[in-house]
Amino acid sequence: MAGGGERATWGEGLRFAFGTLSVLRVRVERWDRAAGGRAMTAAPVVGVVLGGIASGVGSLVAGRAGGLLAAVAAVGALAALTRGLHLDGLADVADGLGSGKPAEDALRIMKQSDIGPFGVLTLLLVLLAQVAALAGQFGHSVPRGALAVLASAVAARCALAWGCLRSVPAARPGGLGAMVAGTVPPVGAAAGTALAALALAAGGSFDGWSVLRLPLAVVFGVGCARLLLGRCERRFGGITGDVLGAMAETAATGTLFALALLG
Repeated sequence: MAGGGERATWGEGLRFAFGTLSVLRVRVERWDRAAGGRAMTAAPVVGVVLGGIASGVGSLVAGRAGGLLAAVAAVGALAALTRGLHLDGLADVADGLGSGKPAEDALRIMKQSDIGPFGVLTLLLVLLAQVAALAGQFGHSVPRGALAVLASAVAARCALAWGCLRSVPAARPGGLGAMVAGTVPPVGAAAGTALAALALAAGGSFDGWSVLRLPLAVVFGVGCARLLLGRCERRFGGITGDVLGAMAETAATGTLFALALLG
């Protein structure tokens, strides 16, 4: 394993990203902050791959069983492809924020293996919102539903880079949050989001309105995740792996919500 003082290659960062953010089997050759920074910057590539798989699953189901089951299948596929990592983080952050306790106690609550009432309610509402929004998109057309799945998956991973900006500290030592906190330059996060938005706009060129709709939705979703980040910084003093997971789910849900509002 390479030392943390050496610059990591993009290949090492991508392997770190896929090995950490998905169930896809890759050989992670380097596990340090340099590779972690590359991984979080390149995380939208993971979103493209996972979103592509989930959109394919949703499209297959939509062709035989309709939009609602297609939405459930796509959301379930994304959860399976990440082992529910981001959903678990969302539930933990909801319990920590909802506890109303000081930062140290809230972080301890977030580390516990059980899920409290705030976490259960948040998971239920978020999953219902995602399924409802995707059902509407698949109900309009299968290609539009597939693009919505892809956009939400990419936006979720764009949010990770913003959570790891150099100005954002770790809330506690140890864990993935401490490994990647403060490793991404602002230009890297902005470039990743911009490239993702442009790629989605190109993918939606078959539908004139989607050329604008998809990038706008991604920006809105990432903006929602940034609002959550600000809240967690004030509440916990920085990020943890759970906060990054919660940001990812917030960005995905915000993107789908925006797509629904934009027609």
